[in-house]
Amino acid sequence: MSVETTQETYTLEELLASVKENHRLILWNDDVNTFEHVIYCLMHHLQYTETEAERIAWKVHTEGKCAILEGSFTELEVYRKVLKSEGLTVTVE
Repeated sequence: MSVETTQETYTLEELLASVKENHRLILWNDDVNTFEHVIYCLMHHLQYTETEAERIAWKVHTEGKCAILEGSFTELEVYRKVLKSEGLTVTVE
């Protein structure tokens, strides 16, 4: 009796992606930042289009928060610090 096996190979990126636990970067509503500033930050730092950034800003305003990015904790922590330095209220969940 013989058993045939096949060998699968993966790149390092594929392996890391398979074990990465996803987190979300949450943008919270506040009474300090203007729509224009929030939209600018989303476009400048996260490369959202103006239309996407406006949609997110409106969702944050009406619902109180919005997940704006997903990824590893380490990746999102970098963006959290950048957006926080712009005065936005952001957390990683």
